[in-house]
Amino acid sequence: MLPGLLILAAFAVASWQMALLALLGCAASTVTGLLMRAPAAMVRAGDHGFCGALVGAAAFAAIGGGLPGAIAALLGGAACAPVTWGFQRFFRTALLGPLKLPSITAPFCLVAGILFFATADRRVAPAYITMDGSPVALFLRSILANVSQVVLIDSVIAGGLILAALFLAQWKVGLAALVGSVLSSVIAVATGADPLLLGHGMLGYSSVLVAIAMAALFVAGSWQPWALAAVGALLAAGLSMLTQGVPALYTWPFVVVTWLLLTVVHFVPGLKRSRPGSSDDAPPKVHAGELS
Repeated sequence: MLPGLLILAAFAVASWQMALLALLGCAASTVTGLLMRAPAAMVRAGDHGFCGALVGAAAFAAIGGGLPGAIAALLGGAACAPVTWGFQRFFRTALLGPLKLPSITAPFCLVAGILFFATADRRVAPAYITMDGSPVALFLRSILANVSQVVLIDSVIAGGLILAALFLAQWKVGLAALVGSVLSSVIAVATGADPLLLGHGMLGYSSVLVAIAMAALFVAGSWQPWALAAVGALLAAGLSMLTQGVPALYTWPFVVVTWLLLTVVHFVPGLKRSRPGSSDDAPPKVHAGELS
């Protein structure tokens, strides 16, 4: 419970309205999951709430915290449960079933993307944060900003709260998040990426999520999960840099890279999943985005 409260506090650091919309989206998604008779264990674990919470956060980022934002959070959150069900059914087909791919944050990305384009006439201007422009300061800021951007927040304080929540949930989750964040920032600097995008955490949040998925959730072994976490963090960082400027990108780089690596795990001898997997495997609690 404490990790969840810390993540809620991270939302509140950005805005109490953002925290409220995240709660509305989470509640709507959870209730819809119950109405759809989702397994009680999954509902209790938050598997039918985290994508809704992220949709609420995305609604705030896109159209603000007024009545339109609240309506979008409720409708989008409610839509996450059936969309999650749809992804799960899709991944149980004869072709994809053996891969045992999880839906992770794909339902959030799809629903939030639809809301983003459907509310174009109500878009609010993003809030910009003034930063020290020195390369070292931007790099150091990015370590925690990468973590906070997992839930669409640009704040080192929020990033610290979320990182603390992840360590409290499980030390491997926190360490994986930190490793993913550092690796993404290092590769961004090494490739000459935009330093302001780096400092705002826009290039590293998917790497944080991929590292958590590989090292702490889906891959078994001693060194293998961490090796895949490092590879995945670098791949997600590269994909994030290549797709900057794509509207409503959200955590799609994380989703794509995770699906790719889990497919590799299925086919490569010596690599194996951490437990008998299914498309219902519990995703990273990011939000989580998500948590992503």
